Amino acid sequence: MNRLAEFVKQRRKEVNLTQEEFAERAGVALTVIRKIEQGKTNLNMEKVNQVLAMFGHELGPVSIKDSTQSGEA
Repeated sequence: MNRLAEFVKQRRKEVNLTQEEFAERAGVALTVIRKIEQGKTNLNMEKVNQVLAMFGHELGPVSIKDSTQSGEA
C-alpha cells in the first residue's frame, strides 16, 4: 500500500491540487484520498480505481506467482 500511497500523493502534487480539489475532480470523498495517501489497507477497490483513472492507471488482481517472477518480491 505504500507504493500506492506515494504514487497518488506524488502525482496529485505534480498537478498542483490539494486533497480536497483532487477528491472533487476524481469524484470521490476527501476521506478516500486521505486513506489512500496514508497507506490504509481497508480501501474500496472501485474508489481506488476512480482515483487512479485520473492518471490513466487501474489497480487489478495479480497472483503472487506473477509478482515474484517480475522481481517485485
